[in-house]
Amino acid sequence: MKTYNSRKEVPEKYKWNLDDFYKNDKDFDKDYNEVVKSIPKLKEFKGHLKDANKLYEFLELDVKISLIYENLNVYAYVVNDQELGVEESIKRLNKIEKVEPLYIQNTSFFEPELLSLSKEEFKDLFKKNSELNKYKKYLENVYRNKEHYLDEDKKNIVTSLVNAMDKFELTSSNLINNEIDYHTINVDGEEVQLALTNLRRFMRNKDEKIRKQAYFQFYKEIDKHSTTFATLLDSYVGMNNELAKIHNFKSSWEEKLFYQKLSNKVYDTLIETTENNLAPLHRYYELTAKLQNKDKLRSYDLSLLDISSKDIKYSIEDAIELVKKATAPLGEEYSKKINKIFDNHYIDYCQYKGKQSGGYSISTYTRDSRILMSFNDSLASVSTIAHEGGHNVNHQYMLENNLPHYRRNSSVVAEVTSLMNECLLSNYLAEHGKNKDEKLMGLANIIEVFISNFYGAVREGKIEKEMYELVENNGTLTKEFLNELVYKSKELYGGKHRELDEYTKNSWAVRSHYYMNFYLFSYSISIAVATSIANKIINGDKETLNKYIEFLKAGSDKDITETFAILGINLEDKKVYEDAVKFFNSLLDKYEKIYNEE
Repeated sequence: MKTYNSRKEVPEKYKWNLDDFYKNDKDFDKDYNEVVKSIPKLKEFKGHLKDANKLYEFLELDVKISLIYENLNVYAYVVNDQELGVEESIKRLNKIEKVEPLYIQNTSFFEPELLSLSKEEFKDLFKKNSELNKYKKYLENVYRNKEHYLDEDKKNIVTSLVNAMDKFELTSSNLINNEIDYHTINVDGEEVQLALTNLRRFMRNKDEKIRKQAYFQFYKEIDKHSTTFATLLDSYVGMNNELAKIHNFKSSWEEKLFYQKLSNKVYDTLIETTENNLAPLHRYYELTAKLQNKDKLRSYDLSLLDISSKDIKYSIEDAIELVKKATAPLGEEYSKKINKIFDNHYIDYCQYKGKQSGGYSISTYTRDSRILMSFNDSLASVSTIAHEGGHNVNHQYMLENNLPHYRRNSSVVAEVTSLMNECLLSNYLAEHGKNKDEKLMGLANIIEVFISNFYGAVREGKIEKEMYELVENNGTLTKEFLNELVYKSKELYGGKHRELDEYTKNSWAVRSHYYMNFYLFSYSISIAVATSIANKIINGDKETLNKYIEFLKAGSDKDITETFAILGINLEDKKVYEDAVKFFNSLLDKYEKIYNEE
């Protein structure tokens, strides 16, 4: 693929089109001025929300302002991300960042007033004004916080303290990415600085000496700072536990379940079923060791998951066609929405100096999402298009089928829609790859995704849960405790074909998800559901396909359990996770079969 030094060099066909947000600064400023002018009007409703008609007027105005503000906010961020450091973009971003404090200042009365109502008064609102029913689910979700809500003064104090204290992840990130010197490694005669950002690339190097050097060199330096990392985690977990108690929860875990509206049984079933079905994972390690001519896999061998012998390259046009063909089993209507992404230039593809790294799909209540990525010719880039395209199409369906304030879904639901497309892409390559290498590469891709998101996320999620339990019981997270916890978990999940070393145990120190308060389990649920549903759709199950399309339409007026019920899935049922493991095992069967073909 052609490389670009700046955004100016990138052809227009590879840039996203943002015209339906704002064509110029004049249009942006017009909306900005309207929002700034309108926000103070919200405070005029203070003291009047017990009146059903006034409450309805407040919500209507609030939604109107929010719809415009969100377009302003997303536009400002994506324009900045496409070319960092541009003065006009920075000014626009600084300008929009001042709106949120203004909004909070003028709406902070809303929740306290609503929660001051008795249950009878709350129910009567919908009788006195039937138009409020379109906001009923939204208002019920606010009102259920009644026992856990702080009054305005306490909330302001807690918010101020948290904003002042919560620098734990930032401090950890600064240490890992800026302050620790991991030294250089000689690659093909060139000294390359080792860092977390390029560690994965070193770990995929075909030269075992380079992999081994990079692994030990990196984690030796991390180990020197592990006591500090443990202190940061201990403080972060302790803060979350205390915040949960302040909000009248017994623990941070109880708070998590409350807001997700999920039972503890969902997670107990997930963990138990996963750990009762580790044989396919152990089989995978055995297979990978065999293909690398090893008895056991060392920690620096684990990133060689894509064991195809050739490095296949894809153009952007190749990637687009692959994603179209791979997602065709989802039906004609879905295909039209996928095509809309490419036809309307919703993706900003190319990488160049000054562009924000990483990838995402970002949307508003009134606009289809835009996708930012850094295409680099690899299957991973094709997979990114499929993944983020899944989010985009999901949002298209939600825009068409929900009121503005319900055009969102939880991360557990949203990630099903993206992982589904990755499953379909890998299946397409396994069935229709141009050659044996491409077929194996497609399978290796989804195998790696499954291991990371299912087995990896459950293992690390369980560790996180045990961290919180220790601190809740007045324990302290120490380097020694965390090392032992990780080592034992890797012994269990690794089986006899993995060899653990002295640095196996300190991988917790670089896991940023531990600063995201129980987010890891979401990946496991999403990949389990995605693989189960994908397998049925691939095999021509029309009923499941129809259910999946309905699932894509569901908005936030449905709880997580209600949304998954559309698919006929009960997250407390171990069969959901057993089916996922069976699908994973079938991928290994298919991989071995293709690998052994002449």
